[in-house]
Amino acid sequence: MPQMRLDKLLAHLSCGSRKDVREMIRSGRVSVDGVVLTDPAAKVDPVSAQVALDGQAQAYRTQRYYMLNKPAGVITASRDERHETVLGLFPEKERRGLFAVGRLDKDTEGLLIITDDGALSHALMSPARHVSKVYEAEVEGVLAPDAIARFEAGLALRDGTVCLPARLEILSRQGERARVRVTLHEGKYHQVKRMIAATGGRVVQLRRVQLGGLRLDPVLPAGAFRALTGEELMLLQQPAER
Repeated sequence: MPQMRLDKLLAHLSCGSRKDVREMIRSGRVSVDGVVLTDPAAKVDPVSAQVALDGQAQAYRTQRYYMLNKPAGVITASRDERHETVLGLFPEKERRGLFAVGRLDKDTEGLLIITDDGALSHALMSPARHVSKVYEAEVEGVLAPDAIARFEAGLALRDGTVCLPARLEILSRQGERARVRVTLHEGKYHQVKRMIAATGGRVVQLRRVQLGGLRLDPVLPAGAFRALTGEELMLLQQPAER
């Protein structure tokens, strides 16, 4: 593996920001193979070098990627004093450096990616990429007869916001209640709920089932997480085309 700057390595290991770790190094708090180094630009092998901060070993690891089946009632945040967060579903020792890719509303369930890879997060959330997001929803009320066509044309919300063309599928219908699937290529605030409301319905339950080419594992219980497989990571890195 190529050598890496010492400050970059420590920042990658979530020891602090690049500015913070430079100060740690300059103050003599960091050793490599038992020798104190004070140059933040010193090159080290991240795999074989024994790096320690304040005498505590800092083991190099590759970046982490998890699929979480987010339950309702949990907020997408790293920490919150009043509400349970998605990172709170992980063991405390595993949380450092992790964050959620994008967000799901508190009452929305389903697929959420948890990682420490900022580049992947940016690629998935960039508005320019139009990565698809697929939701399934329970809807009350009678949807307008032209709801599907309006979604496909690019629906205008009640406040004048215009959404990109999206796909609405009616999976089942019983009286004034329906189960639908919505595919978006953007992520406006409460977008699925607002689009359904604009066509006469009200979302009573919402679940994300797919992000790009990655589908939620159907056997992963709500509140549980697991590491992504190599194949699943490739699906995320090469999202499904529109």
